Amino acid sequence: MSSSPIVPRTTVVDGLTVRYAQSEASSRQDALLLSPWPESVYAFEQCWPELSRHARLVALDPPGFGGSERRDALMSPQAMGEFILRAADVLGLDRPHLVGPDIGTSSALFAAAAQPGRFRSIVVGSGGAAVPLELTGVLKEWVEAPDLAPYRQVDPAVIVDAALGTIEGYTPSEEVRADYLRSYAGDRFVESMAYARAYGEQLPRLAELLPGIETPVRIVAGARDQVVPPVNAYFLHERLPHSRVDLIDGAGHFCWEERPDAYAALVADWWEQTAPKF
Repeated sequence: MSSSPIVPRTTVVDGLTVRYAQSEASSRQDALLLSPWPESVYAFEQCWPELSRHARLVALDPPGFGGSERRDALMSPQAMGEFILRAADVLGLDRPHLVGPDIGTSSALFAAAAQPGRFRSIVVGSGGAAVPLELTGVLKEWVEAPDLAPYRQVDPAVIVDAALGTIEGYTPSEEVRADYLRSYAGDRFVESMAYARAYGEQLPRLAELLPGIETPVRIVAGARDQVVPPVNAYFLHERLPHSRVDLIDGAGHFCWEERPDAYAALVADWWEQTAPKF
């Protein structure tokens, strides 16, 4: 029997079967959480108890990630942003807060630009944003690789385990690790790479839209991120009219798991600052 507070279920959005999890309705405000890569809704397991005190949580595996069905046309930040808007409607979320770490950074901001006022607040970070691209390590290799054929020859479990091995001070449970491995088995990991490989084309478009996003945005990232340097956070902050940057000391890329208390506190504080006044 699972001991996790996260209990995945599925629904259909725009003809795709997508996986999500939700908390009890302990608050009159909603929050939509987008799972990072190469993880799933279980990435929020450590933050879940604290965040669920402040909002009704709905964690979503975007198409092609986690346990959600893929559609090739959605594997780019702008297309994913449009899908997030449709998903929020299907899930019945009333002007939710939006949390999009990692790959969710760009899609969350595209969504906010496409439909002003749809989200009460946004928390992003740890995702590519700067133009020109400012990525390092394996992520830079994945984005710039001229050919994906070599990656198709590698067991995706090796890649996922290598990514999880960089999370300092936290080891996922066997249940969570097994979910991550299932989520990217077969060709799913290689096909998910298309999203990040679209950064070169799409991040310049996003940069042009940033000054027009009026939604309050908090940018949270690990101060020691191994693949997405802090320059990406400051690139956003310099262009978003209502934003702030918080770098979590001692945390790397997976700051929501390495320093879950600090991450959850920053998210919850942002929600409180931007909460509806009844």
